[in-house]
Amino acid sequence: MALFPRPILVNGATHSAQQFRMMVRDLAADAEGITRGTDLKVTQRSTPGAGVTVGDGSAVVKGRANAFQGHYSACNIGSVNVDIAATGAGSGRSDMVILRIEDPEYEGSIDPVTGEVAYFQVISNVSSAATTIPDARTGIPLARIDIPASTSTITNAMITDLRQVANPRRRREQFVHSPATTSTSINNANGSYAYFSTEAGWNVTVPTWASKAIISIDIAQLKYSVAQFIGLLRATFGASISLQPVILDDNQTAIRRVTTFVSDTVTIPDAYRGASQLLRPQATGTTGNTGTVAVDASTTFRYDIEFIEAPR
Repeated sequence: MALFPRPILVNGATHSAQQFRMMVRDLAADAEGITRGTDLKVTQRSTPGAGVTVGDGSAVVKGRANAFQGHYSACNIGSVNVDIAATGAGSGRSDMVILRIEDPEYEGSIDPVTGEVAYFQVISNVSSAATTIPDARTGIPLARIDIPASTSTITNAMITDLRQVANPRRRREQFVHSPATTSTSINNANGSYAYFSTEAGWNVTVPTWASKAIISIDIAQLKYSVAQFIGLLRATFGASISLQPVILDDNQTAIRRVTTFVSDTVTIPDAYRGASQLLRPQATGTTGNTGTVAVDASTTFRYDIEFIEAPR
């Protein structure tokens, strides 16, 4: 091998397919997988039958036949039905559906003028725990189909999603502030959560591509008073998500302060994407509580949320 003497793109020059594949590799940062979290999803057919449907989308696939083969860019517009063979009466079987690239420059004999170099392939009888292609062929796994014995109809319950986003998008935001005034004290003992009245929370716009979010709220400092406070702290995000609560348990009676936090990793519902959702902490007293908890102008909140793209 030698240096490509005419880099992409030089007017009037001729560039080989390998040179473009190396450019795809560089632009993909040597990663492979689907482009967006919704790409090339494998599902049951609209009327469940002897196969699955691969949805539209695109991907980059690393060539494995040669160290300098580069990466391929593949795109599927619309949906494609892929047949899955029925299982016999004796035992079940696991098959893997992959996006296969078979470039005749390195393997096989497909004529790229008339044949399909990129296609969806079924690798039959893989391990029931398989998550990667079991050999060195060029391709990326899309799904594993775990088929019971005596079965010819594939349903979503049999499909394990194996897709990986090549370069998942991430976005992290932080918001820091203090309440202007003291909140109404939370003093119940029945496990019923209440918001801090002077802490309005933070409205966050959810990216359209987000699949998950890592959320953390640091509170410096909560104000305890009257008596021992026993309870829980959590936060809500939008109308349907509650972060895992943490225990508040303070065995003192004077006015005092404590720094704490609540955090969780949550799955983003479809209805949240592209809309603004309120992130807001809340607390409750539980059995045995006789104290109160509040926030005031001496309390500082730090909201931290990172959105992550993943297959969905």
